[in-house]
Amino acid sequence: MTTLRRQRIGLLASRGLGPLGLILCLVMALAPHGRAEVTERVVTDPRTGLAISGFDPVAYFTDGKPSLGKADFEYRAEGVVWRFRNDANRAAFAGAIHVYRPRFGGYDPVAVGRGVATAGHPEIWAISGARLYLFYDEQARTAFLRNPDDVIRIADQRWVEVLGTLVP
Repeated sequence: MTTLRRQRIGLLASRGLGPLGLILCLVMALAPHGRAEVTERVVTDPRTGLAISGFDPVAYFTDGKPSLGKADFEYRAEGVVWRFRNDANRAAFAGAIHVYRPRFGGYDPVAVGRGVATAGHPEIWAISGARLYLFYDEQARTAFLRNPDDVIRIADQRWVEVLGTLVP
């Protein structure tokens, strides 16, 4: 294991993640570098290579709505390019990726709970427990909002399994 990977695992472990979170972090830290590993962990537009189709992940929290980022404010993290509306949003993201990054990499948590990796749509979203979730459609969002804690708990239980389906 490289020094960089050991440092990432140590940093992630120091954040107080539970056992499932540590397993996920270990899987992600040990995964080979390259486009396939990245695009399958964060929902990425295959045409542009932009995470969550170029929407600014911080804007959901600061503006209460999705906003497209600008090419002038890009940040490369987790092997993909994220876009932001302004430098302040980019700086906030760089300082706390784990806060602003959509849970489950932008995959729909309702589908993840069923064991399926279905990309969420950046304009169908919700914030719960100070985390951003993206959904495939309004029905999934409605199901989530009825009982977000249960949906998240079930998705957390299935996430490592779903990640396994994303690896070539």
